[in-house]
Amino acid sequence: MDKICTLIIKDECNIKFDGLDPVVRREMVNALKFEVPGARYMPSVRMGRWDGKQSFCGVGGSSFINALPVLLPIVQEAGYQIEIEDQRSPFGVDFSEADITLFDGKVWPEGHELEGQPIILRDYQVECINHYLRDHQCVQEISTGAGKTILTAALSYIVEKETGGRTIVIVPNKDLVKQTEVDYLNVGLDVGIYYGDRKDIGLQHTICTWQSLNNLNKMGDIDGLNVIDAFLDGINCVIVDEAHLAKADILKNLLTGPLAHIPIRWGMTGTIPEHDFQEIALLVSIGETVNQLTAKELQELGHLAQCHVNIIQVQDKGGYKSYQEELKHLVTNPARMKYIAGAITKLCETGNTLVLVDRIKAGELLDDFLEDAIFLSGSDKVETRKKHYEEVAKTDNKIIVATYGIASTGINIPRIFNLVIIEPGKSYVKVIQSIGRGIRKAKDKDFVEIW
Repeated sequence: MDKICTLIIKDECNIKFDGLDPVVRREMVNALKFEVPGARYMPSVRMGRWDGKQSFCGVGGSSFINALPVLLPIVQEAGYQIEIEDQRSPFGVDFSEADITLFDGKVWPEGHELEGQPIILRDYQVECINHYLRDHQCVQEISTGAGKTILTAALSYIVEKETGGRTIVIVPNKDLVKQTEVDYLNVGLDVGIYYGDRKDIGLQHTICTWQSLNNLNKMGDIDGLNVIDAFLDGINCVIVDEAHLAKADILKNLLTGPLAHIPIRWGMTGTIPEHDFQEIALLVSIGETVNQLTAKELQELGHLAQCHVNIIQVQDKGGYKSYQEELKHLVTNPARMKYIAGAITKLCETGNTLVLVDRIKAGELLDDFLEDAIFLSGSDKVETRKKHYEEVAKTDNKIIVATYGIASTGINIPRIFNLVIIEPGKSYVKVIQSIGRGIRKAKDKDFVEIW
């Protein structure tokens, strides 16, 4: 007689197999075990205390719905008959297909570059929206400059219109909170933001950072009421911008913890992580990747600026005991940074220049060596950063030096004619995201030089 186990579907993310013997559970654990990027350099791995791998299946049989294609064959081949206990709340909706006239009757407001013109979606934006509407839990790789914030606003608009539910949009930093809010207001949505000093509660749509959500989660219960559960009440859709950051434990734990009950889960990113561990983290938190819209496609359609990558290789002499020691020299040596500042001074004669640095010390050195440059970091208020970003639209030959942490992802500064990337490190995602800051088009710009 077949052995029997129970597959408990706890919510939209989490599952558990009950009744499996330890041998099968260990096989499941090993099937979903992946090397953590960079783990091989950690002392615990080098000393043999850890193998540098983490599994997306627990030894007790707990795992994730989107890992079932890997786990089910293991259980079935072990001779088990599976009974299903589905604890999810019923939710069913078939969205109507969108078209370019989704915002029919709405016009771009005063102050927008398209002021007074009808808000009309582009064909590729409609295609991306309809991919989401057909698959309620998925990720799309959508290039920088495709208009991800208006896509997000369109999705929230559709969810509100067809389900009456609230939506929450998670972005990686405060600059993107403000930037996303603008497009929501442009299309007339009831939207609030939650971060820092501004905490709008109970509006139809909420934009926040995952750091703010994590702070809410840490509050636990107040007067017998769970704070984050109350905050999420009525939300049936979560949209994660720059979804590749779901590889971070905090965001993954939020999506598979307090937000695990939310049935509509959409992610968008310009860069799908290259490591298996990071890709699986994205899969179990949100869903599988169903579509790709590349920068090359948008360049061919004329929606993104063409680019040319120039490499400046400096002959530095000296020996270093470690990568970190060498990197410190590369970004903090005054003589080297003075040379780089001289090169940037010549570049800025051809147009506005954005310089991205890894460390505050590097930014401060460049700020000292460059005349009329502004250095921005996480210590500057969002309003200050926004003011300088907006000045780029009206001025020429402006130099902004900024840290990768605030300026390499998501921000919209179209009139950048030169992009200087200083020692971005080994991260594929950081390099691709950084290049994305330069390839947005403007009225007087269709090409960017990347250095």
